[in-house]
Amino acid sequence: MGKFGKKDDDESEFLFENLDKGQVVQEKRAFNESPIHPRKCSLVISQFLYLLSRGDTFTKKEATDIFFAATKLFQSKDIPLRRLMYLLLKELSSISDDAIIVISSLTKDMTHKIELYRANAIRILCKITDSSILPQIERYFKQSIVEKDPHVSSAALVSSIHLLKVSPEIVKRWGNEVQEAISNKSNMVQYHALALLHRIKQHDRLAVIKLVSNLIKNSLRSPYAQSYLIRCCVEIIEESNTEDRIFREYIESCLRSKNDMVAYEAARSICSFKNVSAKEINSAVGVLQNFLNSTKPTLRFAAVRTLNKLAQTNPTAVVPCNLDMENLITDSNRSIATLAITTLLKVGNESNVERLIKQIANFLGDINDEFKIVVVDAITSLSQKFPKKHKHLIIFLNKILRDEGSLQLKQATLDAILTVVNNIPESKEIALTELCDYIEDCDFQDLTVQILHLIGQEGPLTSSPAQYMRYIYNRVLLDSGIIRAAAVTSIAKFGLLYEPMRDKVIILLQRCLLDEDDEVRDRAILYLRLFKEDDIHYLSKILMDDVPVPTVNMQKSLEVYLHNGDFSEPFDIATVSTVVETAQSPMIGDGKSPFATGSKKSESNVTSPKASGSAANDQEGPESYGTKLSAIPQFSGYGKLLKSSEFIELTETETEYVVNCVKHVFKEHIVFQFNVTNTLNEQQLDNVSVKMVPSDPKLLKYECSIPIDALPYGEPQPCYVAIRYNPANGYPLCSFSNTLKFKVREIDPSTNQPEEQGYDDQYSLERMEIVPKDFLNRAYVGNFVEEWKAISEDNQLVQTFSLVGVKTIDEAVKQIVKTLGMATAEKSEVVQPKAMKHILYLSGKSLSNQLIYVRARMKLDQSQTNTDVELTIKSDSEELNEFVISAFN
Repeated sequence: MGKFGKKDDDESEFLFENLDKGQVVQEKRAFNESPIHPRKCSLVISQFLYLLSRGDTFTKKEATDIFFAATKLFQSKDIPLRRLMYLLLKELSSISDDAIIVISSLTKDMTHKIELYRANAIRILCKITDSSILPQIERYFKQSIVEKDPHVSSAALVSSIHLLKVSPEIVKRWGNEVQEAISNKSNMVQYHALALLHRIKQHDRLAVIKLVSNLIKNSLRSPYAQSYLIRCCVEIIEESNTEDRIFREYIESCLRSKNDMVAYEAARSICSFKNVSAKEINSAVGVLQNFLNSTKPTLRFAAVRTLNKLAQTNPTAVVPCNLDMENLITDSNRSIATLAITTLLKVGNESNVERLIKQIANFLGDINDEFKIVVVDAITSLSQKFPKKHKHLIIFLNKILRDEGSLQLKQATLDAILTVVNNIPESKEIALTELCDYIEDCDFQDLTVQILHLIGQEGPLTSSPAQYMRYIYNRVLLDSGIIRAAAVTSIAKFGLLYEPMRDKVIILLQRCLLDEDDEVRDRAILYLRLFKEDDIHYLSKILMDDVPVPTVNMQKSLEVYLHNGDFSEPFDIATVSTVVETAQSPMIGDGKSPFATGSKKSESNVTSPKASGSAANDQEGPESYGTKLSAIPQFSGYGKLLKSSEFIELTETETEYVVNCVKHVFKEHIVFQFNVTNTLNEQQLDNVSVKMVPSDPKLLKYECSIPIDALPYGEPQPCYVAIRYNPANGYPLCSFSNTLKFKVREIDPSTNQPEEQGYDDQYSLERMEIVPKDFLNRAYVGNFVEEWKAISEDNQLVQTFSLVGVKTIDEAVKQIVKTLGMATAEKSEVVQPKAMKHILYLSGKSLSNQLIYVRARMKLDQSQTNTDVELTIKSDSEELNEFVISAFN
């Protein structure tokens, strides 16, 4: 145990480094031992907590088994073990079934003489209590809120904030107890009590004003509560159309607070006001100026960040702090130094621009991308103030572009260079020269395409256009198909805009006719024909003008034209609609419920997403899904739908937002349909979408996303995310972390309509995987044994493995069938009772209609705790055999 928590250069020495989930699950038997061994149980719980923090997932059955086993530890009187047990129960309560069985034990602990037990019991109860159980334990919460011990009171108040989402009507009845807690001597209890009371009253504007007014007069002692009260005052000032002098005076008085947190919060709030007097802003800046000289890095950082933001709207007010910020340029904290320099750049003068740029260049490599983007934004605004310094600015931006960094940073830097070029024509040639050097080593093809477009637009109009041609043609020789296609278009623009180079351009385009990429060849052929026919007018329209209609509408109209097959009349672009398609059109069924198949579902289906999902899965087939997806303009060109998965639950059905997903697989695309239900009747969600982050971005490319415009209570609707993959490179087997992103608008109870203002929020969803069975379909064969014998053993692949923790043959059969998603044959899914061995036959086909046959021989091992499997796969493709086997790796 001596190395626990210590991480040396050799990572393998970390205690839990190679922890296996299956092995740890077996260790839960330590909880059942009698007498209980606290040290042993503490180690097992620590291992479970480590697995959860590492991102390992437990099935509902596993979580429920562990949860039930851990409840045995209520018998132990060992306090450290009890603390760990509480942590484990809290983590598993949202995963396991029937977690409410521990409510009696927890309510007993809420009255325990040990404060630690009471506080932790409250925190777990908050996680597992629903609206039907809360009335039974309401009195325990009310008693805990006014408890003298601050740990218990704080736990009850914070839990009550969470319970507001579960049963707001009940929590609102605790107003008197919460009001009493505000007078508690504990700083943290005061803060939590104020936060809860504000949330209880937040829909009653007059009540909030009255609450804040009373607390202003009573002078809260807690600095946390005072900071929260300042934010409440800001909220009232921003929303109020009446006299708000009393709230402004309170914020101004807080500038003189002895507590740094309160003084900073007041100064930050004043700097954020839209209508602020010179006296108020000078007072706030004076406080921030004092913080700039503080010995605490956090205060210096907070002050300079606020001044940096203020410099965007009121640079004059920041000028008195210039000398103090110059002293911060050499600050050991690079984040502080970066913000100080960017603030000085925003408010500085032309004489010190070069000096500031040189100083920040010295430690550019020591700051993260987020702050580099702040620097880039400052340089962009500086170029508009001091156009004569464009050379230094362009060279500095190019240095950021060349250094290592994320795509977001590189895109922001390229946008900054484009802004400088557009605003300062004299900077064009130096910018193009720097960018030509950059694309020789650029790792992001999207950036290369943008730069090639810029060179094609501006290069022919410079004093010496020929110097850029070498860089463009290098891309034709050395880069990917997308970049080569962009380079061909850029070359053609030189021939169009700079006539002396037209003959050379034609020669270069002729060399592109043998390119392996059809897009490159098609572009070269088109441009050559127009050059030879001397049709400069039409060539100019193609190269220089934007398409006059939305490309999605153009694609749809062309598909209809080709489908009709009447080519007696040429296609007329004038017939294409110029109205951009909205995201509301791709709704399934009646446009409200993603589970509808033509008529509205019953109310029970609306309020029970899980039941609806199952029903939908039974009714919706690939043909039905295919018809509805093809009606969505963004997906209409994806071709035939090859496979749709079952519903994958990404949340629990009892959570505030219920989400499940269906994966739709096409030849080169995968469309993820996220069915979202808002279960909170006091709010409406707007612009609902899912952000997906793949574990291996190289396998696929983001295509498009279709959000839900408005999601009211109890009306499931779908949003979509589409990705593109290249079948030639294999199927993209990877996992995604998913985040539900949306804007929340509270429902006004008086009008039952959403309020105009809202706030952005997000909600973490379960991880989701693309697995082999997503690309395999069922295939039924008449005589499996005959078909199996007809295929040579040269076309088979054999692998043996063990299903850990699978104690019965029947369970093993179900797991293999579920993993592969193929059809069972010869009734081999039927297992004899208490069988020790069995043979399972499966048949299926790939998305390209290649038949696959699987034979699984299985038997229980000697301990009868695992099942050994010999899996044999036969098909016409060795790659397909390996792909199927990978489902078990």
